[in-house]
Amino acid sequence: MKNLYLLGLLIQIWSCTSTPKNKIVIIEPNIQNYDESVRNGLDVLLEDYPNYLKGKTIGLITNHTGISRNGEKNYTLFENNPDIILKRIFAPEHGFYGEASTGTTVEYDNPKDSGPEIVSLHGKTKKPTAEMLEGIDLIIYDIQDIGVRYYTYISTLGIVMEAAGENGVNVMVLDRPNPLGGEIIEGAILDTAFKSFVGYYPIPMRYALTVGELSQMAVKEGWLSSVPPELTVVKMDGWKRSMFFDDTDLTWIPPSPNIPDLETAMIYPGMCLYEATNVSEGIGTYRPFKQIGAPWMNYDIAKEMKIQGLKGVDFKYAKFKPKNIPGRAENPKFEGYFCAGQKLVITDKNEFRSVDTAIHSMIITIMFYIDNFRYDSKKIGYLWGNKIMNKFLRGDLKPKIFFKLLKQHQEKFIIQSAPYYLYQQ
Repeated sequence: MKNLYLLGLLIQIWSCTSTPKNKIVIIEPNIQNYDESVRNGLDVLLEDYPNYLKGKTIGLITNHTGISRNGEKNYTLFENNPDIILKRIFAPEHGFYGEASTGTTVEYDNPKDSGPEIVSLHGKTKKPTAEMLEGIDLIIYDIQDIGVRYYTYISTLGIVMEAAGENGVNVMVLDRPNPLGGEIIEGAILDTAFKSFVGYYPIPMRYALTVGELSQMAVKEGWLSSVPPELTVVKMDGWKRSMFFDDTDLTWIPPSPNIPDLETAMIYPGMCLYEATNVSEGIGTYRPFKQIGAPWMNYDIAKEMKIQGLKGVDFKYAKFKPKNIPGRAENPKFEGYFCAGQKLVITDKNEFRSVDTAIHSMIITIMFYIDNFRYDSKKIGYLWGNKIMNKFLRGDLKPKIFFKLLKQHQEKFIIQSAPYYLYQQ
């Protein structure tokens, strides 16, 4: 891994100097960090380069997760700086305040003289218009992501980068930790034929990059539909690839209503596949994605999962009744009905693999409930990112071949993504 990092660094230096149209500037921390804590890109920018944004008119892509290591809101820090003009705030899915459940349309009414205008990028449009970008010198992206392909904050970043390139606006990414670390890759690489808002890049489900690394990869790999903007990435200080979020000493803020903690974020990459089935993924409970079940399940499938030999996870019998939770779960599957199924408990975060766990769970579910289990082939195709999962669930692909193909995808992406690493082990 160290050699791959060094190779990536050399390639990065070369590319940044040889292709002006794809100019990428990497800003390194400039102040020695003695306490071994992690500083976000936001902290590095404001503490190490306090005059960097002087005279700039800014558009800020953020939400409730955009805080400094001291708990200060990014937009407040920008507003209180007399040398910076914060003209407009762009909010992704779940809203500026993290108030909206998955898929909910969000719009904002901005009273005059109430500060920067807040514009939803999950309402009338997902792409900023030329009018929205008018007068803006720099768009800054500062959101805590969770490192999963179909978590749409990174889709918003890609769409905004395309809009910025079309309108001659530069983009800056303030880097933050990948909560799932930077070493473990899971799932299949998305086929561009399956590109959508829940899968904007040809990357695996768990891709082990920070958003700063992903943004420069999107530019250099040609994944954007327009001429790329000039991109600046402000690196973190103190983060290493081996770190999960609870290794950073930073405060966890639920990035969205149904990702309340790190364990849920770790389980989400695989168990989110159940969103495309007639099995509840725990939405409408206070353990989303940590448990699955259905009213027609009556066998303790946790017993079967225990004998699969999956590492880093334990399984327990679960019984729950989904309910409507405003801002978190509107009209969840099987609302008001008792569901039986299984509950996941991570025992070793380094050994746990969410995607493998979800695949084995579906196999067991189909084995015992072949007459009941149903899935939406289109939706699961978009989540998985290609045709392979549909073939597997139909029985057209043997498990041995399926897992072999999956391993090939992961090995391919390790090599492809390594040149874009900004952080060592």
